[in-house]
Amino acid sequence: MNQLSANQSLINENIHHAGYILTISCPDRPGIVHAVSEFLHLKGANILDSAQFSDTFTGRFFMRVHFVEAEPSVTLRGLEDEFAVIARRFFMESHFYDAQKKPKVLVMVSKFGHCLNDLLFRSNSGSLPIEIQGIGSNHHDFAELAKSYKVPFHYFPITSSQDEKKSDQEERLLALIEEQEIDLVVLARYMQILSTKLCEKLTGKVINIHHSFLPSFKGAKPYWQAHQRGVKLIGATAHYVTSDLDEGPIIEQEVQRVNHSMDPDQLAAAGRDAECMALARAVRWHAEHRILLNGKSTVVF
Repeated sequence: MNQLSANQSLINENIHHAGYILTISCPDRPGIVHAVSEFLHLKGANILDSAQFSDTFTGRFFMRVHFVEAEPSVTLRGLEDEFAVIARRFFMESHFYDAQKKPKVLVMVSKFGHCLNDLLFRSNSGSLPIEIQGIGSNHHDFAELAKSYKVPFHYFPITSSQDEKKSDQEERLLALIEEQEIDLVVLARYMQILSTKLCEKLTGKVINIHHSFLPSFKGAKPYWQAHQRGVKLIGATAHYVTSDLDEGPIIEQEVQRVNHSMDPDQLAAAGRDAECMALARAVRWHAEHRILLNGKSTVVF
């Protein structure tokens, strides 16, 4: 085998093994891209794709690099340790990830199961790079669905509106997250408000989905209200959860045009489709480390 063929074989083998992903957020200044590229070059890395963004409003720089290593002895911890010098020089928040590792996900749901069913199907079919470790709910409605996918179902009842009862439920939920080493919690139409304490504990690790009528049409019958007002667009918003209810950094939104001939049930059906699509994309981008927090907003590569 000649040298060219050997190099190509090595590249193909590295691509098969998926390599690593580096994400960076830091104050913008000259020399960042050069420093990152030089570091990876010296490690014998082959960059598969790279994306960057300079926010002129905040003065921050964001970057995501997907690369494969030519040196099989290099480890994730080793990369992080050696890159620390560059990170300190540029005041970076940087993270290295194994691109092949699927995040462990806990899906929380109440009585609407369309998003849950969509995530289960996508994950099971291999089209969504996540491992659903469990399904949690304050109702029993989807225990059989979980069983059909051989996913553990966890019942988290809320027996009282008293704060101590809600806190007990959240303590059980947090214990499960820690025990299962959950990387991401997805609120797939989970109709319970997370406490400020839990939101802060899980910052950047909880994604929620809801219709995009807020704040115009609040309450239990938003699609009926929308129908009465003659809306022309149905939408859904996926965002990270914060203590500010439904105001966390937006990851993705989906819209569909509707018209006067559609009744509230048809509007709701269009809304469910939009919710599934927006949530699936948000979860995928999180799993592929494409989302970087930018204050109250996000950068999505």
